[in-house]
Amino acid sequence: MDADAWMGHVSEGGCVLCLALGVSHPPPATIHHPREGEGLGQRADHWLSIALCPEHHQGKSGWHGLGKRGFWNRYKFDEWDLLAMTIARAASRL
Repeated sequence: MDADAWMGHVSEGGCVLCLALGVSHPPPATIHHPREGEGLGQRADHWLSIALCPEHHQGKSGWHGLGKRGFWNRYKFDEWDLLAMTIARAASRL
């Protein structure tokens, strides 16, 4: 599986935050690329894709809407938690 196929597989699993919040059938996911540990304006490799629905990704209650600190305060998850949850979800579906 190449990196593009991996991103497709990850997004097909649905939003990992919705799952963590108890949504049994999570909405389709978009891909969030973590920036933690990356240079300014850069993003992580496609292999480090995080599956988030549009609201939890770019919406007002999402990563980009709340910012790193606001997201943590609301959900108690950071990008590393979301990445670990995404990898576990994607691996369980292989």
